[in-house]
Amino acid sequence: MTRETAGRAWPRATPPPSRDGLVWDLSDVAQLPRVRADLRRHLPADGVDLRDRLVLALDEMASNALRHGGGGVRAAVRSTGVAWLLVVSDRAAGTPPAPAVGRDPSEGGLGLYLIAELATEHGWFVEGDAKHVWAVLPG
Repeated sequence: MTRETAGRAWPRATPPPSRDGLVWDLSDVAQLPRVRADLRRHLPADGVDLRDRLVLALDEMASNALRHGGGGVRAAVRSTGVAWLLVVSDRAAGTPPAPAVGRDPSEGGLGLYLIAELATEHGWFVEGDAKHVWAVLPG
């Protein structure tokens, strides 16, 4: 099942396999500065552009889940060996990711468009009572 929005698909599919990485259980957007700091600290120092892209993408995905996801938010960043896999899960299994359409950009809601631009692949799936939104960013 694919949700078409503004000419871009937000696919529903499973992400590629990955290696162990960083995981955070989140309950409030006030925790995101710590997540950003943790991520910056654990990524290679020579990849400043990569760190910035990963931090931005994870922050957008996690803040969306915390604001709209019904709780139980878990964010993870893992290496696939050639790229980085970001996965954010929440308890809104019945609510697919939905980019803002027809809204003034100053009102927000453009995070999923940003993810689509940064990622080489992205999607979502439901497993049990959790929705998992994922994105792969080139390494």
